[in-house]
Amino acid sequence: MCNQSVGLIQRAIEEVGISTVSITLLEDITKKVKPPRALLVPYNLGYPLGEPNNPVLQHAIIAETLALFECDDEPPILKVSQQREEK
Repeated sequence: MCNQSVGLIQRAIEEVGISTVSITLLEDITKKVKPPRALLVPYNLGYPLGEPNNPVLQHAIIAETLALFECDDEPPILKVSQQREEK
C-alpha cells in the first residue's frame, strides 16, 4: 500500500481514538504526511520486513515497530530502525 495513503489513513483512525503504527520505506513522504507512529526501514520497496526467509530479522522489525506504542514522545513519531540485513 502507498506510504502516503497509509499515513493519511492512520491519522483518520487516530482521530477516533484508535492507536496506529506503520512501517515506512520513504522518509521524505512520511515526514510530509506525519503519521502518528512510523518506523523507517532501510529496505527496497516491496520488502518492508527485509529479505525473504529471514524470520529473525522480520520478527525484530515487527517488535521494533510495536514498541512505538510504548514511546513517551508525542506523535508524530518517526523512528529509524536499528535492524540491518546481514550481507
